[in-house]
Amino acid sequence: MGLFGIFNREKKETLDKGLEKTKQSVFSKLARAVAGKSKVDDEVLDDLEEVLITSDVGVDTTLKIIHRIEERVERDKYVSTGELNGILRDEIASLLAENNTSDLDDWDLPHDHRPYVILVVGVNGVGKTTTIGKLAYQLKQAGKKVYLGAADTFRAAAVEQISIWGERVGVPVVKQQMGADPASVAFDTLQSAKANDADVVLIDTAGRLHNKVGLMNELKKIKDVMKKVLPEAPDEVLLVLDGSTGQNAFEQAKQFAAVTQITSLAITKLDGTAKGGVVIGISDELKVPVKYIGLGEGMADLQLFNKRQFVDSLFGE
Repeated sequence: MGLFGIFNREKKETLDKGLEKTKQSVFSKLARAVAGKSKVDDEVLDDLEEVLITSDVGVDTTLKIIHRIEERVERDKYVSTGELNGILRDEIASLLAENNTSDLDDWDLPHDHRPYVILVVGVNGVGKTTTIGKLAYQLKQAGKKVYLGAADTFRAAAVEQISIWGERVGVPVVKQQMGADPASVAFDTLQSAKANDADVVLIDTAGRLHNKVGLMNELKKIKDVMKKVLPEAPDEVLLVLDGSTGQNAFEQAKQFAAVTQITSLAITKLDGTAKGGVVIGISDELKVPVKYIGLGEGMADLQLFNKRQFVDSLFGE
């Protein structure tokens, strides 16, 4: 087996291991739902609806999935319970595709301009700064020149944490003292990254949600100031969510989407929870693609999201 094949196998093993708790939970519920049944009927669909909702897929998304399966049963006239896993994989992958979730296989970035700027948002405690560090590591491993901006100046710990990650990964961190204007930090970061021919810039931001107006104004100011250096910035607004919080992650996603335009998602801490179904529901609710998933503590445990691999791991044999 070549090096690329070994890497893909290791990635698949990490994904399977990271989703094991969710998979075991879903499978035990599915087994009860189809016990003693030979075909998918109304009772099985009712039980399946409960399985998906209690797996944190979300009510609205669950109803979409059930409706699609109902249409398939109506069309095919007979669908055995043995086919249910395969049908679930197909319909969920199709749903994720409709939310512009692409199957990402490498850490490449658009080549039309440099640096590519990612503004990272999310509440405190979801693993936002850690995700930035891991993302910086993965991008550097892919040969990218990375700059980090410590624009979460509300907490001294946030600046210190991203500085530690910068040292660990070996990438520059642009920072100011606690309480400094976050937009000023973002401006300095982009100027420095542009002057030093960086490929990608990751900007950390404060994770406060208790004052939505303040957060909205702060993010708008950061964006406006960045455009003075790079008119197209930010290229991406990445929302980081803690997958282990289930429905709370839904609420955070909705609140952030209400104050700024979210263009991509990173779902963290999936390895320690049985609530991995939240990935499907959040993407569908926001109509925003999932781009990264966190499956462990290691720097290489942040993975590019591949919808087909995800649903195969979740609903595979």
